[in-house]
Amino acid sequence: MLVLESWLREVANPNLNTEELTHRLTMAGLEVEGVEPIAPPFSGVVVAEIKEIAQHPNADKLRICQVDAGTGELLQIVCGAPNAAKGIKVPLATIGAVLPGNFKISKGKLRGEESFGMLCSAKELGISEESSGLLVLDETLAVGQNIRDALKLDDNVIEIKLTPNRADCLSIYGVAREVAALTDAPLKTFDFTPVPVTIQDTLKVNVQATDLCGRFAGRVIRGVNAKAATPDWMKARLEAAGQRSVSILVDISNYVMLELGRPTHMFDLDKINGDISVRWAKEGESLELLNGQTVELDAEVGVIVAGNTIEGLAGIMGGEATAVSDETKNVYLEGAFWYPDAIAGRARRFKFSSEASHRFERGVDFHHVTEHMEYITRLVLELCGGQAGPIDDQILNLPERKPVQLRLARCQKILGIAVSKEQVASIFTQLGLVFTEANDVFTVTPPSYRFDIEIEEDLIEEVARIYGFDNIPDVAPIVPAIMLPTDETVRSEHTMRQVMAAQGYQEVVNFSFVERTWEEDFMGNKDPIALLNPIASQLAVMRSGLTAGLIANIVYNAKRKQNRVKVFELGRIFSRNASVHDGDLTVANVDQPLHLAGASWGLAYPEQWGLAARQVDFFDVKKDVENLYGRAAAQLTFVPLTNHPALHPGRSAEIVLEGKVVGFVGELHPVWVQKYELNHAPVVFEVTVSSLKAQALYQPKELSKQPIVIRDLAVWAPNTLAVQSLIDSIQQASRKVPELSIIQDINLFDIWKDAKSEVAERSLAFRFTLQDPAVTLEDARVEQCMAKVLAIWIEQFGVRQR
Repeated sequence: MLVLESWLREVANPNLNTEELTHRLTMAGLEVEGVEPIAPPFSGVVVAEIKEIAQHPNADKLRICQVDAGTGELLQIVCGAPNAAKGIKVPLATIGAVLPGNFKISKGKLRGEESFGMLCSAKELGISEESSGLLVLDETLAVGQNIRDALKLDDNVIEIKLTPNRADCLSIYGVAREVAALTDAPLKTFDFTPVPVTIQDTLKVNVQATDLCGRFAGRVIRGVNAKAATPDWMKARLEAAGQRSVSILVDISNYVMLELGRPTHMFDLDKINGDISVRWAKEGESLELLNGQTVELDAEVGVIVAGNTIEGLAGIMGGEATAVSDETKNVYLEGAFWYPDAIAGRARRFKFSSEASHRFERGVDFHHVTEHMEYITRLVLELCGGQAGPIDDQILNLPERKPVQLRLARCQKILGIAVSKEQVASIFTQLGLVFTEANDVFTVTPPSYRFDIEIEEDLIEEVARIYGFDNIPDVAPIVPAIMLPTDETVRSEHTMRQVMAAQGYQEVVNFSFVERTWEEDFMGNKDPIALLNPIASQLAVMRSGLTAGLIANIVYNAKRKQNRVKVFELGRIFSRNASVHDGDLTVANVDQPLHLAGASWGLAYPEQWGLAARQVDFFDVKKDVENLYGRAAAQLTFVPLTNHPALHPGRSAEIVLEGKVVGFVGELHPVWVQKYELNHAPVVFEVTVSSLKAQALYQPKELSKQPIVIRDLAVWAPNTLAVQSLIDSIQQASRKVPELSIIQDINLFDIWKDAKSEVAERSLAFRFTLQDPAVTLEDARVEQCMAKVLAIWIEQFGVRQR
């Protein structure tokens, strides 16, 4: 909202300069976004009168003016403006003047004739964009007077950013009311004395929709002069507020709206056929508006109808059919209270906005309708002449102003200051809020122009605004630093994310809604949980696994020429509870466990000169999974998996922890690698978060000071024999067989098969790390241990030593 400072100070003029005033408004919640002068800086321009004018002897479009600038002698000015004429007063930039843009005026010669200054247009002074001719001044201005003083060009336009709830400040009077409350400056009293009623003409009005219009007032004014000129002072104020001068009747209506916040409308009475009715529009009706736009109406839009003709959109804009013009002789002045809910959003539906709808949809004072009608009528009679009829005021359905209570103790607690009862009472008095007080409880009846006061917090906000936010001390909250206990045997999800990030994975967050084909392809789920109202057709079902989303991430990056992708996600999956019957699915019957999944694709390591490039494989990701489980990795086993729909049947495994399947790891199935046009297979894993949470408490033990002994053992074993079973057998036996207690670690380091042999067996070479915590191992004891290992393998698996 644009506010002319001189106009504001005419209503409430505190003893503050512009900067102090705007600061007080901003701190009270009326944020001042900027202050701009009406005209840019310039100097040396005075009011001058053209005394004589003659044609330039050497130029058809130039004339020579003899100008009185108040210096005692006439100045010769060469001018090309088409409206230059004898007897008019215009701005004169004298020699030495500096115009906007640092344009300096000096003595000049145009086509052989000397010129001692320059006559100026409004554009040259930076007042407006009008440049068709000289700026013609009011003939009452004194010759020689500084033009900035004459036109009050040192005035400022204050731009205020209002929140939607402060409709009471959408006027000069509303802002002035705030200024008076903040500074104790006296508030101007407007003259709302009824004008003399000299005719008895009225127009019958039937309000059919009281949920649209709560109060309707109208008045007939006859014999107006619609061709009268709008006074310069009114034009200046309208332009400063961002309004364009149209005609005297329209300008008066706009002026009162800006000054008092009362939107009104003037109809050409002679164009109204029949009585007026106020109702909701009907489907199929249309209306041509004042802006030339024709809109199609429906039952959610209010209209003003004369006879069978729609004359305007209620509270938004009038129609072209009854618009006033220079030929208008008689007018019908309408002022009404339209319910905010009935106006809100209607203008935006038709892709435009109006000053009236902007105010009505936020709430306009419904109490002072007739007072404002008298005020606007007086302006019409003074500026246009005419005779006024009586006001037909119909009070139908006004909003109920429910009292709002403020507890002093609550106010003090919320604001954090010991505001006194007397201070609260004084603030309410300054704001013009009628209240009663009993037992430190204030009961306030909101005025008719304050639609933003509905609950106790609204009143607390009023106290804070007027008290001054900058007067409330800045006290940091005191929070006791309590050390919360932590369970070292339970890992947090944050820790899991840290481990994954430390291994080079990037976290992603995918939709829980996925494509139905993903569920079928990657999870083998033919009957996923469907959404009743999906946000998109391709996001129609709930995911029962995280793998599909990660594959989609890899595909997206692969298409954009990335050569290495490592992503993970920690999120919920959704599956039907086993006890749920078809048709009886609710949120309570859906299992939603947390899973953690990862996917790696592309190069195992970033490209570098010191390491040969290779693609990530199953064992890289398997190691990542073991690192994720931390100390619990020793209890992990990986069992070959052949029936998972998303995974390669020969390069995938179930992840088993303490005899329970907790997830899977493996390469993507070649079918899906081909379908998604990947040049090699990603390796994925997915595990339950619950299996990651529990971890054994670390048990420190003394490190052995004895040297270790390394022994290798190679055996021939059937191709179908799992290597893990060999290792597991020794680990289990070491708890019972004393000779095996010195085995600290077993690693497979070589697999070999004779290509010429037809026997279905292979050579497996293991490296054993042996150590006794107390004594140095002797060769006999080492050999005894290795012999026992070989004996166990021969007995249980039928292997033979190589």
